[in-house]
Amino acid sequence: MFPILEAEFLAPEIKRFVIEAPRVARKREAGQFVIVRLHERGERIPLTIADGDPDRGTITLIVQGVGKTTRLMNMLEAGDAVLDLVGPLGKPSDVRKYGTVVVIGGGVGTAIAWPTARAMKEAGNRVVVIVGARTKELVLLEPELREIADELEIVTDDGSYGRKGVVIDPLCERILRGSRIDLVLAIGPVRMMQAVAEMTRPSGIRTIVSLNSLMVDGTGMCGGCRVATKEGTRFACVDGPEFDAHIVDFDVLARRNRTYAVSEAKALDAFRADPIAAIECVRRSCRLDEPQADESLAEVASR
Repeated sequence: MFPILEAEFLAPEIKRFVIEAPRVARKREAGQFVIVRLHERGERIPLTIADGDPDRGTITLIVQGVGKTTRLMNMLEAGDAVLDLVGPLGKPSDVRKYGTVVVIGGGVGTAIAWPTARAMKEAGNRVVVIVGARTKELVLLEPELREIADELEIVTDDGSYGRKGVVIDPLCERILRGSRIDLVLAIGPVRMMQAVAEMTRPSGIRTIVSLNSLMVDGTGMCGGCRVATKEGTRFACVDGPEFDAHIVDFDVLARRNRTYAVSEAKALDAFRADPIAAIECVRRSCRLDEPQADESLAEVASR
């Protein structure tokens, strides 16, 4: 089990967790993720590692409550625990000096983009961050991003903060005026990432997207996270989660992500009918007086 040391809402339905996982904290790199299971009968969900503190032995996860499991997780507080946490998984971001890197975060994708943006800055790049949200209260990690960004631009759908528009507007303007852009990293909803890919394609600007697709085991064995690309089928869990945006078939990705939409809706309805029973199930499964099974997948595989 993995104790939750801190838990706080950053915005409605978006919560930050600091979780004790010392081996994962020591090994994780920007762009990697973990798979979390809350209780014995729970589903496995992939969550990007937003931050880590090797000295403290903790990782930070930022969770948006969308379906049953993420909403259930957001009911947990400091002092609770999650049953399983496996990682770090996936390939780390390709962090090196490119020149000018534009990082685009749409919605909770901002939390996923943050560690890579910081790593890119530490590698000596000029980092421009564009954050998009529906409204002011959903803008995430602004203070943290201001610390590392050479430029930070915030866009809201309703114009309640920053400028009114969509998150790709500032990128479009930079391309049209010929601003130097050596790399674009876009993380957010599938259609947002697709729009970024189409915008950068004519100019040949290298563009990377992070795909948080359907996953089960996170090792490439189940095939659930298949990604169709121009170079053939890839798996988000072992070949990604980051991919060249110009080779991804976003239409197939969007359809695959809707595969279990009916089942997910039924599960969410059942959860809403009795959320207290669901959270008690988690707490019964995670008794903090039992030994902690903190072990990274990489360490198991190396035996």
